Amino acid sequence: MRSKWEYRIGAVLGVVVVTAAAVVIANTSLVQGFATTYVPLVNRLPGTVLGGQELVVAIVLSTAIVVGSLFPLYKPRPQRILDTIFLAQKRVLTAVFAIATVGYFNWTYRLPRATLGVTAAILLVALPAWFVLIRRRPAEGHERIVIVGDDPDQIRRAADAVEGTVLGYLSPPIITGTREREAPAARADGGAIDLQAEGLTSLGGLSRLEQVLVNRDVDTVLLAFENPDRGEFFGVLETCHTHGIGAKVLREHADSVLLSITDGGVGELLTIDLEPWDWQERLVKRGFDIVFATVGLVVFAPFLALIAVAIKLDSSGPVFYGQDRTADLGSTFTVLKFRTMYVDSESAEPVDDEQNDRITPVGRLLRESHLDELPQLWSILIGDMSVVGPRAVWTDEESLLEAQAGGWRKRWFVKPGLTGLAQVNDVSSTDPETKLQYDLEYIRRQSFWFDLKIVIRQIWNAFTDVLVLLRGGDPNPDDESPEQ
Repeated sequence: MRSKWEYRIGAVLGVVVVTAAAVVIANTSLVQGFATTYVPLVNRLPGTVLGGQELVVAIVLSTAIVVGSLFPLYKPRPQRILDTIFLAQKRVLTAVFAIATVGYFNWTYRLPRATLGVTAAILLVALPAWFVLIRRRPAEGHERIVIVGDDPDQIRRAADAVEGTVLGYLSPPIITGTREREAPAARADGGAIDLQAEGLTSLGGLSRLEQVLVNRDVDTVLLAFENPDRGEFFGVLETCHTHGIGAKVLREHADSVLLSITDGGVGELLTIDLEPWDWQERLVKRGFDIVFATVGLVVFAPFLALIAVAIKLDSSGPVFYGQDRTADLGSTFTVLKFRTMYVDSESAEPVDDEQNDRITPVGRLLRESHLDELPQLWSILIGDMSVVGPRAVWTDEESLLEAQAGGWRKRWFVKPGLTGLAQVNDVSSTDPETKLQYDLEYIRRQSFWFDLKIVIRQIWNAFTDVLVLLRGGDPNPDDESPEQ
């Protein structure tokens, strides 16, 4: 990231040049003729080409309004590419409405509607691209770096291993871990580790992380936790992910995180891959999730009431069952499913459905036909889940599965899904090691087309299970017992 003033000056000059060029291009007779003939919404408007003083006034006022509207983007705040694009487009639309309003009330200045429409189309593409372009990452060795962790030894090693400007470190109030050492008293600013003798500056506790990242233009965060599976570790990763900031970890903890495939075999620090997909693929995936969930809710709407009535007649208790599940980067969300078990009979221990006597008669039918999953389409629609991804696990079950499968939390690096590679291969949490292998394979291979193949396989499996069920057979469902 460039320095603050370089960024601000470059951002403003770019907006001025792009806006002025957009108005000039939109005002040409060639573009006017094409737009008013072939472009929808503009093709019914009269073409008007400004000249002389009118054109100068139009350029100056349009540029001034756009520059003012984009003010929030001039601060070099780190953020993801998609967030930059959406914010820039939002501010461009605000500027366009302001320009139209000025033209409506001030008849001495009127940017013709066709010109305004073409100008808006250009700016909606060009200005977000400009802000993405100028947010390029710094050259290797010139990063502004902050170290975050609870282990003084690792913090020292990370500071020695990195190339760049180390601004300081943040640490939790109390150090906990497996090694026996005296936990230092909490500092007044929230930090607990005192490494000032080594030339490192304490920036406070973890609560100040976001403020430090933004105000100090941080490029890279080095994680130096004694136990990388602790909650603070994934909380820091989530904050870095939100602001588009790179994260690195010491090589000895490489098994606990997803790493960039570009990392070589040398060096003590490795880069954590927070976004395995390009932003374009993430956008396509989210669009597919929305379409899939919307169509599913509409198509199955008539069945929802029938299922609710069947559940109420079958056993006492609520129709829906809510459960806290682990989402990406260790956060949690509440998932809804049709209740398939007797009330107050849940257990965190995974059990095959065939051996589970806690499932109600209607619940067993719902599980075998996969209809108990329908309410999860709402979780997909609002963005808590995806159609394809590692199956979201009950928070109370996580510790049991972690004890059986090392590296279980690697699954946290992608959004959980309604189905996944493990599900289409009939592997459940009763076999956590195999399930983890399938989930990690999905994370490594994920793409839109791979997602589509998994969805098609899952739909086919569900269809064949329903056919077997109708014929009176056992479809051998892949669900497990803790009200999954």
